[in-house]
Amino acid sequence: MKVSIKKNDNIVVIAGNSRGKTGKVLKVYPRTNRVIIEGVNIVKRHSRPSQKNPKGGIVKKEAPIHISNVMLLDPKLNERTRLGSKIILDENTNKKKIVRISIKSGEMI
Repeated sequence: MKVSIKKNDNIVVIAGNSRGKTGKVLKVYPRTNRVIIEGVNIVKRHSRPSQKNPKGGIVKKEAPIHISNVMLLDPKLNERTRLGSKIILDENTNKKKIVRISIKSGEMI
């Protein structure tokens, strides 16, 4: 399955405990259809002392969330939207290019 959400996209969570929160995509896992979003789905992990973290203790970090529970934010309207695709002709190279567009505003993403 092709994942339409990419790194650095602004998205909104539509289901789960973090419903309504928005953030930037930090990482995408296409095989498991999950994404990590900045400041969303924060979990606490107990870590042992190491060179990186000499004290150890409880560390808060973002956990992956399923891609079906998020939607892209439209850059023009700042509302959630579905994604479409459009084939355009690149003027410089005269090659066809597939671009992502917002269904609500028709704006290229």
